[in-house]
Amino acid sequence: KQQNMSIQVCAAAQSKPEIIRRTANFPPSIWGDRFMNYDSQDIITNARNQEEVEELKEVVRREVFTTSAGDFSHQLKLIDAIQRLGVAYHFESEIEEALERMHAAFHDHDFSDDGDLYNVALGFRLLRQHGYKISCDVFNKFKDENGSFKECLIVDVPGMLSLYEAGHLGIRGEEILDEALAFTTTHLDSAAKAHLSYEHAEQITQALERPLRKDLERVCAGRYMSIYQDEASHNEPLLKLAKLDLILFSLFSKMSSVRLLTYILKLHIQLMLLLIRWWKEVDFEKKLPFARDRIVELYFWVVGVYFEPQYVEARKFLTKVIALVSVMDDIYDAYATFEELEIFTAAIERLYAQIFYRTLLNVVDEIEEEIAKDGRSYRVYYAKESLKAVARAYFEEARWFNEGYTPTMEEYLPAAIVSTGYPMLSTVSLLGMGDIVNKGDI
Repeated sequence: KQQNMSIQVCAAAQSKPEIIRRTANFPPSIWGDRFMNYDSQDIITNARNQEEVEELKEVVRREVFTTSAGDFSHQLKLIDAIQRLGVAYHFESEIEEALERMHAAFHDHDFSDDGDLYNVALGFRLLRQHGYKISCDVFNKFKDENGSFKECLIVDVPGMLSLYEAGHLGIRGEEILDEALAFTTTHLDSAAKAHLSYEHAEQITQALERPLRKDLERVCAGRYMSIYQDEASHNEPLLKLAKLDLILFSLFSKMSSVRLLTYILKLHIQLMLLLIRWWKEVDFEKKLPFARDRIVELYFWVVGVYFEPQYVEARKFLTKVIALVSVMDDIYDAYATFEELEIFTAAIERLYAQIFYRTLLNVVDEIEEEIAKDGRSYRVYYAKESLKAVARAYFEEARWFNEGYTPTMEEYLPAAIVSTGYPMLSTVSLLGMGDIVNKGDI
């Protein structure tokens, strides 16, 4: 009888269909325990002296926003340097006031009519970056009678670089900016191969590889510092402030991408260590080994959203959420069967606490507890809804794959926009940003 029972069990086991899973075979994290071995005292060997920082801020504030207030060209260049060196967050109100005056000058044609290519393009870019409406018609004066950009502009490398960066701020239908981008890209590429000064050649190479509009501000600051400090007209107090602010005394432009990422993350090491410890505690590496281990890279991405010191809590919230959504993406795309995904999606809709979702719930609860102290807990509802929307979009794409169905563009776009994660991350990024958005704005 016992033998018959064993045969039945074996037969049942053999008849159970094998579950075929898609696996992406993601490589392990390249970082290992690199950041866990850092001593915060060793990292901050060149830590900024807060008193010196405050003194330098006052010097820069006086030189840029008081002494240079009437000289738009000089002030524009200094504001651009402040932004590119990554210290603009120290002077937000002063920059806005200065740009307000410049916008009025542009509007009255007091500046744009008389300015050269460098200054007009720089003013245009800075104003657009800060949300001011400014017409691209300011560039018409740099065209010849045939409607093309004047050939004499080609030798003006600073002007061409300024126009190139301005061209990236164009919107649909602004043909003159499309033309400006094509014109400057072609001629700057040629100029980079000519016998230019190191300063100009380096600026062109960096601009063509990573225009400001598409660069990470903190990474850009490190690269730009190596150029700015060699400029004869650089502002010494501003340069010193930027170095103290970055805790940086070496040239980023000479670093490999891995060393660059490592150095940037050193500047944020305390929060980085907290996040790595949290990631090890949730232990997805063992519990969900099919998922990507990318907590360091994800934090680096978040630094691109906001690196400023006042947003440390916001960076913590967003990094945890994006790390969990990355795992959720892998569950949908690289591991679970369609039948499991049906259950999983329903569980997320009900906030059901399984291994993954229990962790997500804990993070959401942590966020809600923190921002409730400032009376902003109402924001968590929108974060939860956006996370559910991502799960539904992932499931829709998984259903199409399971059925072998190719959706129409009209069917695909609504799901694809949500599954990119950007609408959700935009919502979550606002959770820890103080009064940047209020309940009445929603």
